[in-house]
Amino acid sequence: MSVVRIHRYSVDPADLEELISRRAALIADFRAAHPGLVETRLTRLEDGTYTDAWRWSSAEQMRAAFTDLPAYPQAREAMSLTRDATAQMGEIVDER
Repeated sequence: MSVVRIHRYSVDPADLEELISRRAALIADFRAAHPGLVETRLTRLEDGTYTDAWRWSSAEQMRAAFTDLPAYPQAREAMSLTRDATAQMGEIVDER
């Protein structure tokens, strides 16, 4: 069953384009090593914060990828541009 890991954070508007660029590089590298990453979506909310949803084909594939996370300095580089970051994981139970 698919799972989603949702990150929520703030970004200084001056850093947004750099975050998007660093995030794109991280996603490309992650997908090359972990094909279970199905899709990602970065959404700006009304309050100016962002949600960054990463959908995985299974919880096992997501756990394997995040276990491997220390091998990706791009993750630290991208997240260094954010503040007040939180993350939650959930299982997709219905989709239309």
